[in-house]
Amino acid sequence: MTKQTVLAALAALAMAGPAFAGDPAAGEADFKKCKACHSIIAPDGTAFQKGGKNGPNLYGIVGRGVASDPDYIYGPSLLALGASGRTWDESSLAAYIADPAGWLKETLGDTGARSKMTFRLGAGAEDVAAYLASVGG
Repeated sequence: MTKQTVLAALAALAMAGPAFAGDPAAGEADFKKCKACHSIIAPDGTAFQKGGKNGPNLYGIVGRGVASDPDYIYGPSLLALGASGRTWDESSLAAYIADPAGWLKETLGDTGARSKMTFRLGAGAEDVAAYLASVGG
C-alpha cells in the first residue's frame, strides 16, 4: 500500500465518523450561560446544575420528546413540533441552542415560528448539547 492510499483511507474513515463531536467538559463550563433559566435535576433530586425555572429542566433532554417536560408551559411552535413525535438528539439540540427561532422556522417550515428562548449560544452550542447528553437518562 502506498502512502497516498493509506492517507486516502484515513481521510475516508474520518469523514465516515459521526459529524457531531461536541466536548462535554467544555459544555459544562458553557452551561453557566444557561443557568439563568435552566437547571439539570434528576428525578431522584440529584442536582447536576441548579439554575432558574424560567425554562424547562434539561435533565435527560437528549432522547426525550420535544416539549415533553410536564412542569413547563411551552410555546406553540415547540408544542407543534412535540406533537409530531420529534425527539431531541445532540445535533438538533445544538442547532436549537445556537438559534432557537431560526431552527424552529426551518424545522417546521413556518416563517412565523417562534421560541420563548431568546438567548442564542452560537459558539459552544455543540459542547453544551454534548454535556446535556452526558447528564441524564
